Amino acid sequence: MSGSGTFKVKHLGHDDVFERHDILINPGLSHTLQTDTSIDPDLITFHRAFPDSKTTPLIELPEVAQELGVGHVYVKDESLRFDLPSFKILGASWGIFKAVCEKTGFPSSASLEEAGHAARDAGIKLVSCTDGNWGRAVSRTAKYMGIEATIFVPRTMDEATRAKLRNEGATVNVVDGSYDDSIAATMKDSESSGAMLVMDTSWEGYAQIPRWVVDGYATMHAEVDRQLEEACGKRPSLCIASVGVGSWAQSVVSHYTTSDPETKVVTVESEAAPCLMESLLNGEIVPVETGSTIMDGMNCGTVSTNCWPSLKSGVYASVIVNDVEAHHNVLYLQDHGVNAGPCGAALLAALRKLYKRGILQEDRDAVVVLFSTEGHRDYVVPASEV
Repeated sequence: MSGSGTFKVKHLGHDDVFERHDILINPGLSHTLQTDTSIDPDLITFHRAFPDSKTTPLIELPEVAQELGVGHVYVKDESLRFDLPSFKILGASWGIFKAVCEKTGFPSSASLEEAGHAARDAGIKLVSCTDGNWGRAVSRTAKYMGIEATIFVPRTMDEATRAKLRNEGATVNVVDGSYDDSIAATMKDSESSGAMLVMDTSWEGYAQIPRWVVDGYATMHAEVDRQLEEACGKRPSLCIASVGVGSWAQSVVSHYTTSDPETKVVTVESEAAPCLMESLLNGEIVPVETGSTIMDGMNCGTVSTNCWPSLKSGVYASVIVNDVEAHHNVLYLQDHGVNAGPCGAALLAALRKLYKRGILQEDRDAVVVLFSTEGHRDYVVPASEV
């Protein structure tokens, strides 16, 4: 399908199958996004005090920059964030911490240890669902705070990933269905057990914790701003972010397009779960049927309601990649010092596709930042397309 530049998508609950182009220039782009881009100093202090805290590297890819005719291409390598192979711990830890502080009356200047004591005294337990990295981040935070976590997972999750969740101390419940089905199971469990629902996606009546999750990702933006200043003295011209439910992409849009309207943000999805592109095309949130993909963390069928306004108005273009494209770029990045998994490598695949299709123009002053959100992991290598 990559050769033709098209893919097929089916709306959830409907029989019609639509053929779409794999690049969409967002018809809803407005440049009117107004948000507060200031970063909570308590957030930076909190993450700096977190176990295994250190700044993750910003790796330059000069060969790619030369290939595409741009000034600089950098990859923010999140393969070892707080000793986990994904950036998700940034949002999960802050979202959980803020929720616990609100429930127990502690200020956000409290320590993780203080919040943990308060959570245990209040009998707080956590429940969430995941395709992989989010659940592990929730479980690790719960372990550090000394509280229980239950994680619901779709049946498509492999046993090795389930085992990693259990090794963090979580109780793992397998749902006979998709990621969206696991969300429904998680909500039901929270209602019956009273456990604190901790999600990075939102819907009507559930919005505050997902907002705190997005806020938590700002630590990475602070690092990148500082690293770019040291490396080249410039702001990014183009940022590329992966999409699951959209929380991370919302964070990128809010930080970069508000502080510099000239910065373009491009989003990337797997052709197995193109929920944002389909929503941008239709002008409203459209849940889609999901399939199987090696890009597990992007395999989500519905855009978060919190994220939608920012993404609708602030995303410049949406790009779809398939498993073969992601795999090829995993291999390239491995050979060039970036420990990326398929979700991280999808960004480079999208960048090259933009150049090949003539959407990315040569510009020797341009600075491109790819946010590689996960480290390398085992997956079934996709068969090459004929």
